[in-house]
Amino acid sequence: MPTSNLAHVVSIEGPDALAFAHNQFTSPVTSLSNGQWQFSSWLDAQGRVRALFHLARLSDETLLLVLRGGDAHEFADALRRFVFRSRVTLTAKEEMKIEHGAALPMHVVDAENNVFRFGCGSHSMHIGNDVADDDTWQIAQLHEGWPWLPNNALNELTPPSLSLHRLGAIALDKGCYPGQEIVARLHYRGGNKRHLHRIELSKHMTDGTLLQREDREFVRLLTVVSHSERIESLAVIADDVAQNIASHSESTSDNGVAITLLNAWQD
Repeated sequence: MPTSNLAHVVSIEGPDALAFAHNQFTSPVTSLSNGQWQFSSWLDAQGRVRALFHLARLSDETLLLVLRGGDAHEFADALRRFVFRSRVTLTAKEEMKIEHGAALPMHVVDAENNVFRFGCGSHSMHIGNDVADDDTWQIAQLHEGWPWLPNNALNELTPPSLSLHRLGAIALDKGCYPGQEIVARLHYRGGNKRHLHRIELSKHMTDGTLLQREDREFVRLLTVVSHSERIESLAVIADDVAQNIASHSESTSDNGVAITLLNAWQD
C-alpha cells in the first residue's frame, strides 16, 4: 500500500467525460450511475496496466479517479495525448490524505465538505485534505486482494496477472480500448500463467521487490504491510511457482525470505 498514505487524484470533466473514459479505460464506464464508483484501469498497447484506479462518477459530466499507484500529474499528462477533439478537461489534484472510515456499501461514493467517501463494504475510504492520516484501510484492502501498484510495477503486468476480472475492472463486451485485443486473447485463448496472491513474509521487504530463487523470478511483491506482528503482502506469482510454495518444495528466496501462501485469486 502507499507508504505515504496519500491519494493521487485526477478529475475528468466536460460533456464528453463519460464517452472519453469509456473509450480509454477497461471498465464499463457508461454503466456508472451518479454517486457510484468502479475499479478500472488504463492499459498500454501491449495490454499492460499503466494505471489502476477507483473511477467515480460524481455528476453527469464529472469523473474522479483515485490512483492505486503512480503519479497524478504523470497520468494526466499521458492521458491528455488522447483527448483530440473530446470536450473534456483533465486535472491532476493536489495530493490528499486517506482515512479509514466506517462501513459503507460497496461502490457508493459521495462528497461532503471537500471529503470524498468511497464505500468499500466493510469500511470506507475518506479522501481529502482535512482527514486524519489513518492507514487502517490498507490491511482491509490487502485481505480483499485489491492491488496497489508500486512504481516499478506500472507498465509491467497484465490485468489477468493482477486478477482484475474479479474486481469488475475489465469489460470484454464493449468497444475497443487500448490493449483490448490482448485482454480478449488472454481471456478466451488462455496464456496467462501468473496470478495475484496474498502471502506472509518471514521479514519485511520494500514494496515492489522482485524476489528471486536460483537467480530466476520467484515472487514479485506489490504492497507490503506489517500488522499484529505479521508481515503480509500482495504478490504476483507464476502458477507453477505457487504450487511449489504451497507444497513447501520451494518456499524461500535466494536472500532468505520465506514465503507462506495465504490466499489466491485465479480469475
